[in-house]
Amino acid sequence: MSGDRYLISQQNDPYFVTFTVVDWVDVFTRLVYKQIITNNLTFCIENKGLEVWAWCLMSNHLHAVLRAKEGQELSGIIRDYKKFTSKAIVEAIQTEPESRREWMLHRFEHAGKLDSRITHNKFWDESNHAIHLNPHYPALSKQKISYIHDNPVRAGIVENSEDYLYSSARDYSGKNGLIKVNMWI
Repeated sequence: MSGDRYLISQQNDPYFVTFTVVDWVDVFTRLVYKQIITNNLTFCIENKGLEVWAWCLMSNHLHAVLRAKEGQELSGIIRDYKKFTSKAIVEAIQTEPESRREWMLHRFEHAGKLDSRITHNKFWDESNHAIHLNPHYPALSKQKISYIHDNPVRAGIVENSEDYLYSSARDYSGKNGLIKVNMWI
């Protein structure tokens, strides 16, 4: 994406990415918004050639280790994913019962006015902070996956990472997760 220092140059290699809601707005406190995120990850896995190696959805950001299958481009999948989820979440904020509706929509509208490429609302920060995970050096990959899975523990949401529903830590511990994950190990 424009302005992102962390470019995805190897389209079919795994990357550690972070998608952050503009102004760190705590959107993902409601089930309906979380479902938009997980449903669209599943759609991208089933229809766009996305492979998810690890993920964790927090209140205002999504960490993941992603890869595109051969013949697909990770940058394009991420672009489409962020575009779709942005529109779907803003629409849900406008239509679902939401006590923070006006405040959140104002934040997204204001962020959109600051970006000449945006016509209405800007939901996601444009940076993905994509860090290449070279398959030949698994130590960095394992470190990033541990970081992802420990996020809810560090935030004090759960005591054990595998207890957090919106994370692949469940898959790595042998439990069923919400999204089809390609295990690193």
